[in-house]
This record gives sequence, structure tokens and C-alpha cells, in this order.
Amino acid sequence: MKSNKGSKWLVNLVLAVICLIWLIPTAGLFISSFRPAADILDSGWWTVFPHRDWVTEDQLTLDPDTDLSKPIAVEGKTYTNDELASGVVLDDKRIIWENKRKRLLNVQTKQWTMNADFTLENYQTVLGGKQYVITLPGGGTKTEKGSNLTQSFINTFTVSIPATIIPLLIATFAAYSFAWLKFRGSRAMFVVVIALLVVPLQVALIPILKDYTNIGLNGSYLGIWLAHTTFGLPLTTYFLYNYISQLPRDIFESAFIDGASNFTIFTKLILPLSVPALASIGIFQFLWVWNDYLVALVFLGSQPDVQVLSMRIADMVGSRGDDWHLLTAAAFVSMIMPLTVFFLLQRFFVRGLLGGSVKG
Repeated sequence: MKSNKGSKWLVNLVLAVICLIWLIPTAGLFISSFRPAADILDSGWWTVFPHRDWVTEDQLTLDPDTDLSKPIAVEGKTYTNDELASGVVLDDKRIIWENKRKRLLNVQTKQWTMNADFTLENYQTVLGGKQYVITLPGGGTKTEKGSNLTQSFINTFTVSIPATIIPLLIATFAAYSFAWLKFRGSRAMFVVVIALLVVPLQVALIPILKDYTNIGLNGSYLGIWLAHTTFGLPLTTYFLYNYISQLPRDIFESAFIDGASNFTIFTKLILPLSVPALASIGIFQFLWVWNDYLVALVFLGSQPDVQVLSMRIADMVGSRGDDWHLLTAAAFVSMIMPLTVFFLLQRFFVRGLLGGSVKG
């Protein structure tokens, strides 16, 4: 009994550590998405909590004609421009540039403080494309135009919903036929479906792209719906087969005796009983399609009017690598829909995963 309690305590501890490791960077990303751009450039996200840091108590203004390339006299001592840029510590105070152009210095002391300034401007900039101004460490300012992700969000939604529903519907029909309908070649066809699970989708990208170009499907929503359906069907069919094959046989026999057709059994029995499995695999399919980059890039293209969120954010990383206030906000915009889907369907999730694992 003591051994079992000790094992359970160890497992819970390991799980708690894993959750903490995952939660810390996620919390940092979330907090940063609400911080002003200047604060992100100046300090880490953890400074929103109480901590000891240098706080400005006074300011010194140097002569406007001070040559910054030569030693700079401050309160009877001389320092270089680089030293003042990084901060000069004297006993219990620090001297650091506030604005080099104006020859303005901050005199700081260590105090308990917190940087609890939050704003919705990052999300407004990301979703609306409005202009924003950043104050640079040297005192200058920079004006940039935000990235409008609204169209990309709509494009991703347009791609993800059909690319989730279509393979679920087809896979449910296929799983029912493999599990309960006996026909010639069913076993061989099921083996082929299983074999497709180990084929990397990258192998099929170029051949399918050539066919799409020949028939004019490349760059269309129909083309990417069919691509995601094709790549998602093997796993979806196998998962639903494991669930549907474990449903009680008596239910189907009673339905057949009552004169129900296969279509009636499918719509009235299979679909309602398979809701947990459909929700579980639907979450996986939706998350895969929503976060997909490669398939969307190949079959949909990179034009701004059809770009999905993953492609748009990847462009932001390349063009706005220093604009963390925009990247963090964009990351959480892309997480809104997957989190919503998961929490709406989570009560079915575990039931669906375990539904076909044991008999009886």
C-alpha cells in the first residue's frame, strides 16, 4: 500500500513539473502580448511581478554641446558613452542614459517595483493594421504599420472547418463499412489504409501539385480541402474503426431485424454513438489543419488575400523579428480558435480516446 502511494505521489510530482515547464513560457508569452513595446524592449515579462530593480529618482541634464565621443564628465567623474549606455553603478545608485540626444541622464536607486503597464494596443495593431510608435533606447522614435491578421484569420477558418468535417464524414462511412459490412476486398482495402499511415505527406506534395496545376485546382480552397482530406483520412479512418468495431453487436442485429437499412443504422445509431470518437479525432484534425504551414503554402499559395495564419505569422517573424509585442499578440490570436474547440469538446475527448481501447 505504501509503495502504491509513493508511486502515485511520484507520478503526480512528475506531471506537475511537466505542467509547470509548459506553463511558464506560455504565461510569459501571454503577459508579453499585453505589454507596451517599449517595456518589452527594456525588460523581461517577469518584471510585471514585484521585484527589486533600478528606479529613477532624479535626472541630470548635461551641456547640449557635450561631445559623446570623448570622456563625459558627470558629477566630477568621467565616463565613456558606452559605460553610460549600460549604466554606471556608484555605491547604492546607478547613472544611465535616458535620452542621449537631449543629453539627459537618469539617477537610479534599487527599490521594490513592478512594471504593471498593460495595453490592448498590440492586439489592435495586429488585427487592425494600425500604425504604432516605438521609443528606442537612445531616445528616438520609430513608426511602423501593424500587420492586419483579420483576413488571415478568416482564411484559416475557411480552410479548417471543411477540411475537418469532410474527412470525418468520409472516415465514419469507411470505418462503419470496414467494421460491420462484409464485402470482397474489405480486408485488403483496410490494410492499404493502415499502410498509408506510414507514408510521409511530403512524398505526395509534388505529384499532387502537378495534377492540381493541370486541372486548375491549385490556389483554390477546394484544392486545399481535398488535400487535407486525403492526408487526414488514413488516421481518421483507423481511429474511428477501432471505436465503431467495439460497439455492441446486439444493437445492429436488433436494427436489422426491425428492417432498418445500413444508411438508417449509420445515421440513427453509428453517428450518435460515435460522438466521443468524432470529437476526439476532430480535435486532432482541426488542430493539424489550423496550424498547418506546408500544405497551405504548396496548394494555396502565399498571396496576401489567401494566406492562412501560420503563413502570415511566419512572414512576421521574418520581417518583424524584433517586434515581440506584435509576435506574441499574433501567437495568441492564432490560439483562440483551437483553444475554443478543445474546451467545447473536452468532455468527449478522453471518452473517445479510451472508447476503443478495451472490450466489454
